Amino acid sequence: MVRFILCAVWTVLFLILSLPLVLIALILQIFSPMARAKYSQVIISGAFKVVTFLAGTKIVVNGKENIPDGAVLYTPNHRSIFDIIITYPLCKGQTGYVAKKETKKFPIFSWWMSLMNCQFLDRKDLRSGLKMINKCIDLVKKGSSICIFPEGTRNKGTDPLLEFHSGSFKIAEKTGCPIVPVCIINSSNVFENQFPKIKKTTVYVNYLPAIETAGMSRDEIKGLTDRIHGELEKAYIEKTSEA
Repeated sequence: MVRFILCAVWTVLFLILSLPLVLIALILQIFSPMARAKYSQVIISGAFKVVTFLAGTKIVVNGKENIPDGAVLYTPNHRSIFDIIITYPLCKGQTGYVAKKETKKFPIFSWWMSLMNCQFLDRKDLRSGLKMINKCIDLVKKGSSICIFPEGTRNKGTDPLLEFHSGSFKIAEKTGCPIVPVCIINSSNVFENQFPKIKKTTVYVNYLPAIETAGMSRDEIKGLTDRIHGELEKAYIEKTSEA
């Protein structure tokens, strides 16, 4: 329980003490929304690194050279709330994550998320979901990467992956940005598998080769969901056996 308490205390202290930094971000917004987003990402990435340190989490990264320059769509598998904490500091360039709308209930933290170009998805409201995807498309066109979990929720079962939501890939389809599948191994062993304890764990983050969507045919676009699901599932099974 010691690690859980340390992480909880750090999180509360950071959120309170970061309020003046939120004000700085809002001032930056007046001059440059992208500068505001980059500044906010640096602050939160630093906070997340402290959480992983206090949790005793060792991160082994492979394939980061597979991330192209410019805006991309990251599509990781999802088994833990630590997936975001672990991967955010690894993002190449400014990146906004797609989170469920319930996250907006947490004050200060949700402010920081908005400042970093994160978007909130209402999974029960199709119209709201379409608006959110359009916002992500606009952000990619302006140079910001987006990270979305195609499974839509955390995988709590024994299957390597849940079924993917095809709408997750509309962002790449409409912008032509590369898709970078991300295979995360062992993240649920940090927290979820022994809730409420946090256990010292090695987490493996594997960036698979980017998939270029620019110039894809209609049939290739239609096959993206199955293709990426297959590649991530294969990588998950292989990497899990190696870990």
